[in-house]
Amino acid sequence: MLGLNSANKCPQIPEGFLLLRSELISIRKINRLLSRCNQDTHQPRKLELALKNSDFYLTLIRKTPENLVGFVRVTSDKGLNANLWDLVAEPGDQQEKYMSIIVFKAIEIIRRELPGCSISVAAPLISLDSLKANGFLLDPNGIKTMGFRL
Repeated sequence: MLGLNSANKCPQIPEGFLLLRSELISIRKINRLLSRCNQDTHQPRKLELALKNSDFYLTLIRKTPENLVGFVRVTSDKGLNANLWDLVAEPGDQQEKYMSIIVFKAIEIIRRELPGCSISVAAPLISLDSLKANGFLLDPNGIKTMGFRL
């Protein structure tokens, strides 16, 4: 859940990279990135349906060679809650930076387009530092979340 004290500046998107919103991306590439990050992959039809029914999703892409290096999708009830799903970034020495870019931009969009929503995230342990840096609190007030596997 996101705390109210997050006032970070947007991390710089590296030269040669693009951050895209809800632009078509290969399901195979998303699953490949999830797999490289030791996260669960999804059946292609179910992931395609999840993307279609998401409010938006963000992809961080290295322009040449075109390579997906970060991903998150966002759902919301448009009233109280917004949820980040499948948050991943390419493993390596830039992983935390890529994750911070994606998380920051997702929060920015949610605050602008879904004001008043609390924000929760289902994310791997590797993302905790980036999430905390962007104002997220781990299980605030003992609140635990539940998820639905695609």
